Amino acid sequence: MRIAIFGTRLDRYMFRQLLFALVAVTSGLTALIWLTQSLRFVELVVNHGLSFGVFLRLTGLLIPSFVAVILPITTFTVVQFVYQRLAGDRELTVMRAAGLSPLALSRPAFVLAVLTTLACYALNLWVVPSSLASFRQFQWEIRNRIAAFLVQEGVFTEVSPGLTVYIRSREPDGTLHGILVDDERDKNNPATILAQRGRLLEGPTGPRVLLIDGSRQAIDKQTGRLDILTFRENVVDLADTAHQDEPRLLDMSEASISQLLQPPDNIPREDYPHWTAEAHKRLAGPLTALSYASVALLFSLTGAFRRHGGFLRPLASVGTMVVLLALGLAIDNVAARNNALIPLIWAHALVPGIVCSWLLLVPPLLASRRRPLPLAS
Repeated sequence: MRIAIFGTRLDRYMFRQLLFALVAVTSGLTALIWLTQSLRFVELVVNHGLSFGVFLRLTGLLIPSFVAVILPITTFTVVQFVYQRLAGDRELTVMRAAGLSPLALSRPAFVLAVLTTLACYALNLWVVPSSLASFRQFQWEIRNRIAAFLVQEGVFTEVSPGLTVYIRSREPDGTLHGILVDDERDKNNPATILAQRGRLLEGPTGPRVLLIDGSRQAIDKQTGRLDILTFRENVVDLADTAHQDEPRLLDMSEASISQLLQPPDNIPREDYPHWTAEAHKRLAGPLTALSYASVALLFSLTGAFRRHGGFLRPLASVGTMVVLLALGLAIDNVAARNNALIPLIWAHALVPGIVCSWLLLVPPLLASRRRPLPLAS
């Protein structure tokens, strides 16, 4: 009875260390990745005058995708570290002397791996697609709907592809002075528009600029002459009018599982294998958390005891993980090109965990059954 109570307390003790370490490592690594990835959006704040709140909202929508990628890896790291520390402090030796089997010792890590797997499924199937859809929609709105706010005084600003705007000054009431618009959205009829003053307006398809007392200059391709058309008032759309009537294309990263397995009609057929492979990757990927935890447990709980510890098993464990990660990337690439190789995605997610769990749990169990019974006196 004491052994059962002792084991339960040990489970809580070990699980608490694993959970706290997982939260700390995952949070730290996520913050580091967020910092490096968010640098490419700093230009929106520094050069285009967007608020810091917009920057945080835009980059914050990427965090769930970071967590979904690194969570299985941090699970391996935490299990390896905590069990190696327990071995170095002789705590595992005491637990084995108390009669705990490899299954009992690995139980807290497996519980943590199961919770991590469930969290990865929630991220892959719901949270990440939703957050990336919001990210792409918000990014599209910045580039099209609120492109007018990117216009700054004394700066040539490309507010949409092929459209560059320059203003000399802006008054507090919103009046613009000294306006130049270089419009190359229509490659067959590029034009340069000059105006003395103007004002930004909100149109049904995005921002517009009302130009007053100006001229439109264009080169006649047939004669090579410069055509100048003066006007009293003219309105120019600042949004990407070439794509305003088209719906925003669905990206593979924001699609649901059903959409990945049955892509929309506007997706090119040559991209269908990539979408199918992505669906299986999302379904199989969370299972790698169990496999990676099994790898860490195998190298932490097997082998002979060394008084001063050793670096061979941790080094072999890290090397195995590097091979598995590289193999996973290669399998994802080839499966996206040839869907006949999709079973390799599931094999990569399941086989390492099955093999490591068998090597960790079955041989000690067989050895205990084969152990001869003590002779009666």
